[in-house]
Amino acid sequence: MAFIDYYKILGISKTATEKDIKTAYRKLARKYHPDLNPDDKNAEIRFKEINEANEVLSNPNSRKKYDKYGEDWKHGEEYEKAQRQQQGQSQSSQQGFSDKEYSEFFESMFGGGRASYGQSRSTKFKGQDYNAELKLDLKDVYKTQKQVLTINGKKIRLAIPAGVENGQVIKIKGKGGSGFNGGPNGDLYIKFIIDNHTQFKREGNNLYQNVDLDVYTCILGGDITIDTFNGKVNLKIKPYTKNESKVKLKGKGFPIYKKEGKFGDMIVTFHLKTPTDLSEKEIELFKELQKLKGQ
Repeated sequence: MAFIDYYKILGISKTATEKDIKTAYRKLARKYHPDLNPDDKNAEIRFKEINEANEVLSNPNSRKKYDKYGEDWKHGEEYEKAQRQQQGQSQSSQQGFSDKEYSEFFESMFGGGRASYGQSRSTKFKGQDYNAELKLDLKDVYKTQKQVLTINGKKIRLAIPAGVENGQVIKIKGKGGSGFNGGPNGDLYIKFIIDNHTQFKREGNNLYQNVDLDVYTCILGGDITIDTFNGKVNLKIKPYTKNESKVKLKGKGFPIYKKEGKFGDMIVTFHLKTPTDLSEKEIELFKELQKLKGQ
């Protein structure tokens, strides 16, 4: 059988970096994966070759041996041992074997000709990883919920923990493509896209909201009712509350991811709402206050 060039299989040069190898492997594995090429024997063979080439070249130690001994890299140690035993017998043995001698040496040591590609290895390959996006509203992830997703025709039951963040990616082990040659299934990676159509702004586990106060409440104080994610709460406003004043409501923020019963805080910012459309009587009263203030 002709020599199998792993570099050629991955379409890279012998000076390729680890990153180059990884990039080339992922691109080709996706292209020739059996799940994407059903009943295509050529794609199946290519997928085996690609995985074997990556298995060897992505490991620095095996790559070093492969560069030195070619496809017989696994028997490099046996060769070196035999070569040391032949030292002193001839000048040629001291300088190493030729390509032909390599072939003859391994055939004599390991019995007959080399096995064909399909028979020489029984490597197990992990299935293809799947990637998906799931769009939800902020209110949907305030509580843990269950959903059934359909990925590549398969229904997957998914428990979504409360507190998932926008852009967060979670891995579901074994829910990707089927393994090859008895290898493990790939994994499913789900990225969450969280839209916010509420009055609250979320930053981590904390929620923020602005609340308008009329001038009378700012000056005299009083009681108001505001919304939170899980109901309404009453707040007591102190007299002479300034514009842009803030108050923290402990534990009224967003659930903390995978920490049952724990929540962030809610930060409320008060904004002074300037009165408009005043009656003549109200205007007169403000003028009286202005006069009193000027005395």
